[in-house]
Amino acid sequence: MLYQIAEWLGFPSILNLIRYLSFRTGAAVATALLIGLIIGPRFIGWLRVRQGKGQPIRTDGPQSHLAKRGTPTMGGLMILTSLALSVLLWMDLANPYVWACLFVTIGFGLIGFLDDYDKVRKASTAGVSGKVRLLGEFVIAGVAAWVITQQNGTMLYVPFFSEFSVDLGPFYVLFAAFTIVAFGNAVNLTDGLDGLASMPVIIASLAFMLIVYLAGNKVFAGYLGIPHVPGAGDLAIFCGAIVGAGLAFLWFNAPPAAVFMGDTGSLALGGALGAIAVTAHHELVLGIIGGLFVVEAMSVIIQVFFYKRTGKRVFKMAPIHHHFEQMGWSEPTVVIRFWIIAFVLALAGLSTLKLR
Repeated sequence: MLYQIAEWLGFPSILNLIRYLSFRTGAAVATALLIGLIIGPRFIGWLRVRQGKGQPIRTDGPQSHLAKRGTPTMGGLMILTSLALSVLLWMDLANPYVWACLFVTIGFGLIGFLDDYDKVRKASTAGVSGKVRLLGEFVIAGVAAWVITQQNGTMLYVPFFSEFSVDLGPFYVLFAAFTIVAFGNAVNLTDGLDGLASMPVIIASLAFMLIVYLAGNKVFAGYLGIPHVPGAGDLAIFCGAIVGAGLAFLWFNAPPAAVFMGDTGSLALGGALGAIAVTAHHELVLGIIGGLFVVEAMSVIIQVFFYKRTGKRVFKMAPIHHHFEQMGWSEPTVVIRFWIIAFVLALAGLSTLKLR
């Protein structure tokens, strides 16, 4: 919004700063962070009053988690509020990519909210039907994927090879929608310990902040041999807003958590990262940068598959962060070590920019 106002005025004097993507990205980080920190205490107080007993805790999980009973959930609403306000304030309103990513974020957040609300209302860990959730997610992701492909085509680019790409044609929309939905649910599965999902999301957003900036710049994209996507640079603002909103939430989610993000936040943030990766044509790189989320999701798939086939469990408990808790690791130990893994994987993903 401010970009359009400054453009209409001709970017006079100090408003000329708004012309620069780097300034607006930094401003988006600061704005989302400030909004989150301001609304956080009252928001958490409101959730505590409205929810009463808070988020239901799994009785078959680690016994230490029972102490968290009564902690309010749906903190993702705080993330979405600060993120959306920051993006709308600093984005170029004419950029369809930002609108597509915002549509996924809000849409997935709404689905997550309905699931969280159902759990709190029923005082049960079972929320909205999984089939209904997935149907809604694929509809939202499909619409966003179609909008994105109308702008940047249907090519699938393979990391480490500058000249290798495959045109998936109409199937690309399905692939892109699957990427968005899969990553949204992968982040959702990771959100099981205080701060476990929020910091890796911040790390992945910082990595993609650089990727979309480079992809949106014709000179840098050509030098690195990555696909040039005109307009993708504005998603750096979106990534910046995720970082700011995530840091603000982490302030209140740090152990012992005063609030959980719930499906409202985890689905929205995962879907947002998936949509950003699709826009930048770095879907496969997302699997490296967000490798921690992939491992968490795969641990659940493997556990369910083998249990149904053999009646035996591969892990002591899934997702895999609970496996390490059952092995005797304390919650802070699991969280910090997983943060380190997320950071290393982000660096590995960024290395693909040059190793081509």
